[in-house]
Amino acid sequence: MLKWGLPSCCYVKHISLYTKISKRFNLIMTDTSANNKRIAKNTLFLYFRQILVMAVSLYTVRVVLEALGEEDYGIYNAVGGFVAMFNILSGALSVAIGRFITYEMGQPDVTTFRLQRIFSSSLLIQVAMGLIICLLVGTFGVWFVENKMVIPDGRMNVSLYVLGFSTLGFFINLLSIPYNALIIAHEQMKAFAYISIVEVVLKLVVAYLLIIAPLDKLWLYALSMVAVALIVRAVYALYCKRHFEECRFVWGFDKRLLSRMFAFSGWAFLGNGSFVLKEHGVNILLNMFCGPAVNAARGITSQVTSAVTMFVSNFMQAVNPQITKFYSAGNLQEMHRLLFKSSRFSFYLMLVLGIPLMKGIDYALGLWLVSVPDHTALFIQLLMVFCLMDCLVTPLMTGLLAEGNIRVYEIALVILNGGNVILSYVALKCGYAPESVYVVSIVVEVGIIAARVWLSGKAYQLPVKRYCVEVLGNALLVSAVAGAFAWWFSLPLSQPWASFVAEVLTVFLFTGAVVHVLGLTRNERTFLLTTVKRRLRL
Repeated sequence: MLKWGLPSCCYVKHISLYTKISKRFNLIMTDTSANNKRIAKNTLFLYFRQILVMAVSLYTVRVVLEALGEEDYGIYNAVGGFVAMFNILSGALSVAIGRFITYEMGQPDVTTFRLQRIFSSSLLIQVAMGLIICLLVGTFGVWFVENKMVIPDGRMNVSLYVLGFSTLGFFINLLSIPYNALIIAHEQMKAFAYISIVEVVLKLVVAYLLIIAPLDKLWLYALSMVAVALIVRAVYALYCKRHFEECRFVWGFDKRLLSRMFAFSGWAFLGNGSFVLKEHGVNILLNMFCGPAVNAARGITSQVTSAVTMFVSNFMQAVNPQITKFYSAGNLQEMHRLLFKSSRFSFYLMLVLGIPLMKGIDYALGLWLVSVPDHTALFIQLLMVFCLMDCLVTPLMTGLLAEGNIRVYEIALVILNGGNVILSYVALKCGYAPESVYVVSIVVEVGIIAARVWLSGKAYQLPVKRYCVEVLGNALLVSAVAGAFAWWFSLPLSQPWASFVAEVLTVFLFTGAVVHVLGLTRNERTFLLTTVKRRLRL
């Protein structure tokens, strides 16, 4: 007998149980630490990629806009946007492919042959879908461009060439989706970083060709972008075949798998289609009511905001596979923890970059572009507000896709995005400024946020009240303080560039300080300071 009065056998059992629990706890902590390191490593690779892509893209847009002119640049965005509307047909299956590959990799009994069947079925589906889209564009698309779109005199023929080249590029990108899904599922984000170097170099070559080539520049630009897409996608395919065993084509359809994918994508089709309709439908509305010059402004706006939002997208691209795998393994607690942190961190990152951009956008556009299209500055400011709202709940969408039962959410998305297009049409029809379409999007986004939060609570037991307080409430507080300061602060100096640098830098530092003090928890601040000090010693 021991002094506690327990038999020695019971003591041994307790010790054994304690040992097992300790080992399990240590294993969980080790796995969590490894996952955090993997996310951080992948994020760094993606940030390296993004900084390079952003720098080259901004310069390329300047050269392309100057070479094409506002009119031709607007034509390219309007016609290319029409082709992109056919994502309504392909996007849902693309979401399903990415989800099913990542989900299967999170299963303990997954086999290489099983993944090969998923990959092969996905590739065949994309080929069939691409051929259908090419047929639709070749018939309905040509009629729509010729009869409904506003095209300047003498540019109809080249616009039809742009339509054809854009369709071919769309088909090439469609075939790349299963390959990209494999890279993301394996969390090999360094592949995106390395291959992006190839892509940006090719785009620089295209910009140089526009300057020296004696051909029609709009025609040449559309053709060159197809060539870039073909080369880049070939490189992605070669990388996957060399590094992933499941990237092997096997004939035959898995009927059960196809049934599950189509059942999932059937509802995703509605939501994805409504999103594409909203984005590119509004683009066509602006063309019909305001002309191609406004499309040029919208194209510039998309380039600028995409450069900023890609920082957040890269972070989420590194996090998304972990969210899906946690759900696949039944670890909802870790899934919730990651959703909370990724929602807050993605918003703070967007805020730190977005508010200084909105503050100095007028001078930045004049410095960047030779000729700035009308409405561009206000377009960018309004779209940044929308992006800030959207990135708050983007991680929740990953959770909903992982759970798989997305019927109610997709129906809500159809209603809200459809209402967005209708309200935009009414606003433009009533004579409101083009900026009204972005105001409509901001209002509708409130409903989308509410839908994602509520449905996440139902689908995978997200603690809604806690999420609203710790994520949404905190984000509102931080953005209100930082935004008020940015709106109030002004430092007029004798030189415009000096005022621009001083104001943007001050707003950037103040926003970062507000995020540090009000946005981060004590443990997060301690971790951040420790990491910075460690890096400075190195």
